[in-house]
Amino acid sequence: MNDEVPSPWQTLAAALGYAFRDHHLLMNACTHRSFTNENPTAPCSDNERLEFLGDAVLQLCISDELMRRFPSYTEGQLSKMRAAIVNEHSLANLARKCGLGGRLLLGKGEELSGGREKSSLLADAFEAVIAAVFLDGGYERAAALVKDLFAQAIAEGSGAGPHFQDYKSALQEYCQNRFHETPRYLLQSESGPDHDKTFAVTIRIAGALEATGVGKSRKEAEQQAARKAWDIFKAAVEP
Repeated sequence: MNDEVPSPWQTLAAALGYAFRDHHLLMNACTHRSFTNENPTAPCSDNERLEFLGDAVLQLCISDELMRRFPSYTEGQLSKMRAAIVNEHSLANLARKCGLGGRLLLGKGEELSGGREKSSLLADAFEAVIAAVFLDGGYERAAALVKDLFAQAIAEGSGAGPHFQDYKSALQEYCQNRFHETPRYLLQSESGPDHDKTFAVTIRIAGALEATGVGKSRKEAEQQAARKAWDIFKAAVEP
């Protein structure tokens, strides 16, 4: 009986839910520049070119899916939804879920500085992986994988579902018209390790109203605080 042990790249591919024909592409997607700088004879180049391509493929796949799901939405609404779905925080979280950090090829300095848990590095590598899927299987395979990986985010994540509203923008316009000033956002606290921080932000409006939001990024916390303030104003004018 031959029990062949899966390679690290096969294990990562399985976690992603995609079977690569050319695992060299996946290895390339996981290779940081710090590794190739220290290993000039490495069998593959760094992932920066793949990251460039992956960003474009990901934007196209998400745009395509949103256009199909929400045919009545305007360009502005679709753009806001896409921005809420595709960002460093969401990409890094997806990278962590599939164990991408553990497969990265890093230089010694990047390794010692905690590179495997850096959100920016993980997000870049995730984009590179999407490009690897695109090159390996074509657009349809890449789009199917993106649709599957982002299904929850599109449906409900961080207000990015069909009822998504950019509360910060709406509230700013409202406050400028009513109070002739813009809301102030104050960071109250941040806790947790670098790869999993929680932020608390308080919004102050016209010296009279305060609301606090919590999120996994400062922007998310600000959006939650703005949503609470918006709900307060809405409740005050509705019977």
